[in-house]
Order: sequence, then C-alpha cells, then structure tokens
Amino acid sequence: MRLWRRNIQLRVVASTLLLSMAVVLVLGVVVIGQVRNGLLEAKRQTAQSQAEGGFAVAEDLSRAAGEEGEGAGQAEDAGNWMNQLVGQLASGGQGVFSVVAMPSELSGSPFAEEPVSAPRGPRVSLELNLQESISEELRQALDGNRSVHRQYGSIVQQDGSSQAGLIIGRRLTDNQGNQYQLYYLFPFTQEEKSLSLVTGTIATAGLFVVVLLGAIAWLVVRQVVTPVRMAARIAERLAAGRLQERMKVSGEDDIARLGESFNKMARNLQLQIQQLKELSRLQRRFVSDVSHELRTPLTTVRMAADVIHETRGDFDPATARSAELLLSQLDRFESLLADLLEISRFDAGAAHLEAELTDLRDVVHRVVEGAEPLADRKGGRLLVRGGAVPVVAEVDPRRIERVVRNLVVNAIEHGEGKDVVVRMAAAPDGGAVAVAVRDYGIGLRPGEADRVFSRFWRADPARARTTGGTGLGLSIAVEDAHLHGGRLEAWGEPNGGAQFRLTLPRNVGGALSGSPLPLEPADSRARRAAAAGAAQRPAAVAAGGGGVAPGAAGGRDGREGGHGD
Repeated sequence: MRLWRRNIQLRVVASTLLLSMAVVLVLGVVVIGQVRNGLLEAKRQTAQSQAEGGFAVAEDLSRAAGEEGEGAGQAEDAGNWMNQLVGQLASGGQGVFSVVAMPSELSGSPFAEEPVSAPRGPRVSLELNLQESISEELRQALDGNRSVHRQYGSIVQQDGSSQAGLIIGRRLTDNQGNQYQLYYLFPFTQEEKSLSLVTGTIATAGLFVVVLLGAIAWLVVRQVVTPVRMAARIAERLAAGRLQERMKVSGEDDIARLGESFNKMARNLQLQIQQLKELSRLQRRFVSDVSHELRTPLTTVRMAADVIHETRGDFDPATARSAELLLSQLDRFESLLADLLEISRFDAGAAHLEAELTDLRDVVHRVVEGAEPLADRKGGRLLVRGGAVPVVAEVDPRRIERVVRNLVVNAIEHGEGKDVVVRMAAAPDGGAVAVAVRDYGIGLRPGEADRVFSRFWRADPARARTTGGTGLGLSIAVEDAHLHGGRLEAWGEPNGGAQFRLTLPRNVGGALSGSPLPLEPADSRARRAAAAGAAQRPAAVAAGGGGVAPGAAGGRDGREGGHGD
C-alpha cells in the first residue's frame, strides 16, 4: 500500500492494465457471443434444410412402397423397410448427423427399447442412448402435431459420453400406413471446435494487447515521471541545504522548460538565502560587537554612578532622586546587554549545555524564595504544588533556574495582585518532567500565546514594566528549553489568567512525546464546563423538561472559582 501511494508510475500502469483487461474481456465476450450465435444460426439453417429433405425422401419412399405393395398384393415387411430407410437417409451424413426412426404412440405400439430386429423397435444409424437423447416432451409434441419440431439438447452415446446438438423430428407414415417418428440428430462437434479456436485466438490476442498496452503505458509514464522524480530528489537536496543542486535539461519540450524554470527558481533561492545568511551573520556580529564594546564604557559609567549614589545624601532632593534613577537604569542596561549577549550566542549556535542530574524542586524553591518580596509588594502569594514527589531530570540548573525565574516574575507582574501557582510533576514512566506557572491576571487574547515568545513583544505596549524587564526573557527561555530538547508553551484567556508550561525530557537527548501537566489549567476547564452546562439548562427548561436547581449550579461555581487550588 505504501508503494501504491508513493509510486504514480505503478498506479498508472496498473490502472491501464486493469482497464485494458476489462475492455478486452467485454470485447471478447461480445465477439464470442456473436460468433456463437452465427455458428448456431448457420447450423440451424443447414440442419433444417437437410432434415426437411430427408423427411421428403421418407414420404416419397413410403408412398412408392405402398403403391408397389398394392400392385404386388402384399406389402413389404415394415421392419425391413424402416431399416432400409434409416440406412439410406444416414448414408450421406457420416459424422454430420444421425437418423433415428421410432414408433409413434398413435400406431398402437408403445415405445420400448427393443432389439433392432423387432418389427416396431427404434432404428438408429449410430449407437445412441435414445431415452436421454430424445426427450419425452419432443416425442409427445410430434404425436400431437405432424409439423417439423426442433429442440436443442444433448446427444448421449451408449458409453455415456454426451455432446450438445440440434434434434429435428417429424411424424410420418411407413409403407404399411403406420405412424412413426423420424429424427435427425445434428451434433455441434465442428461448431464447438470453431468456437474453441475463436475463443483461444481472442484470449491470446487479448493477452498480447493487454501486455502491449501495459508496456506502452510504462514507457510513456516513465518519460514523464522520471523528470518529476529527479525534480523531487533535487528539491529534497535543496531543502537539506545543498543549494548548488540543479536539474539536467535536455531538449526543448515541456519537461525541458519545467527543468529550466526549476533551475532558475533554485538559483534565485540560493541567491536570496545567501543574502539572508550574510545579513543575519552581520546582524549577529553587530549585536555581539556592540554588546562587548558597550561593556567597557558601561563599567566606567557604573563606577561613577556608584560613587554618585553613595554620596547622594549630600545633594538636594532632585539631584539625589536623579542619582537613584541613574543607578536603576544602569542595572536595566546591564541586564539588557547580558540578554543580548545570550541571544547572540543562541543565534550563533555557541550555546552549550552543562547538564547534571537535578531535582527541580530545589530550583523552584530558590526561585520562589527570591521572588517572594516582589509578590508581597504586588499583594499576592506564591503557591507551590507537587513538591512532595521528587522531580529529577538531567538539566543545566543555571538555565532552568533562569527560565523558571522569568516565568514566575512575569506571572507576578501580570497577575494583578492575585496568587501565582507553580506546579511540578514527573511522568509515571519517567520519560518527562514539567513545571507550570499559573497566574490569574489579565491573561492572553486569542493568538497571543504563539507571539508571546517573540523578541521585544508585549501584549500591552503601554503597560509599564515595574521590574525593569528587557523584553527578551521569554525568547531566551524558549531557546533554553529547545537546547534541552524540551518545549515551552503558553495558554491564556482574556481576564482569565495565563499558564506557561515547561516540559523537559528526563535525560538529555531523550524523546519527548507528552507532558505530565496539562497546558490548560483544570480550573479553566471546569469553569468552561460549568458555563456550557448553564447555557444548556435554559434550553432544557424551555423544552418543558425541568432542570437542575439554580442553587446547585451556583454552589458548584462557587467551589470551583477563585485563584488558588
């Protein structure tokens, strides 16, 4: 099935073969049917002519024998006369037909298998099983009507072999005026041989035509598919970074024009990618050089600012306040330079992981202890959940602590003075660990969960940064997660808070399939389920079905609301 889905040449050739076989089969059935009908019609006409001629001869012989008997005064023995009649009629049909003379029920002598010497027994030109060859219905039809009757059936020999044939009969009178039945039996031996020859010829020709059409389809499709396959392979190489790959072009047909267009596209892509790479390299180098070059003057300014800040008591209030602002902005400037250097290392691929086996509970507790003063100033609490079970993973403690600190500080800043919940969990199979930070502040609008990790992006540009952030924290955090082979994801809803989930593999380089913590918090899911149930209850009441008491619904909402767990 995979080969069938991936190989268009196989599908086209197989479809051509199947359709060709169907056409040849239908055509063969029609032709064989026409030939069979033609052979049967020709055989019927010939047999009808021969039988009617034989019946006329039998009548003439019977009439002449009767006249001779009256002249001589004594009629010839009926048995001898019938033997002579059958022999005379069958003399010209050796291998073509058989002649049978049988007594009629109208003559007063019932039909019976009697010896040939019996006066009223049947006379046959060949050894036949008359009871199976000539049906009772045909014998009764001849006794009921003197006209010619014919029937298709089987001519059975004495040895049990049978052959399809045409049986024509008529009731006549013998030389003594007694009724008898005369039959001509025409086997379809020659017709069956002719039909078998035609059938074999059509089958051989049909097989040859099907094979020929399959070969033609394979050759034609190969001429079309081969350049397409070549283009697919070259496109894969281009996608892998081998931008110098090109298609071989020969001729001036449509395939050649396709190859030229493909090569032109590849050249333009290579040129654009090289320009973008050069521009990106220059940007990274510019950021790195500027960050490094700013450190020296920043250090000098820092020393001067520290001296001014220490002697601010000797200044007037306005100058003292300016000294404090100068020191705080220098702190933010240093943080921005550090983040820019870290981003430049990620962009240059120079970031290295110093992993060691670490219990994430220790990392989370250090972050929480450091962020508690900020949470107290904002009026909220920091709550830790899931710390009873070890959450051990092979990580770089410095980078993971930086990620968690960034998430916790952002949650406090955007939490509107409400509680912030930090959850930890490890997968039962030991494949992954996760840390989730949940706040109940302004949340995220639809589409912002993917944009929140962009550099210098803010959900609300007019919102003041009370903690002096640089706008690069989440960008660095997601790079740290990717460096560990993990994921950093965000969820949020307007005025419903947000949750950031960090998922890491248990071991460096391990496969990461899922996360032990859900991205959407349980309280949000419960609130949506309660809202959906409340929306359905009025419809049920309007339909006349009663419903749940309002107090019960309200009690559930009251239990599941709030900021904590």
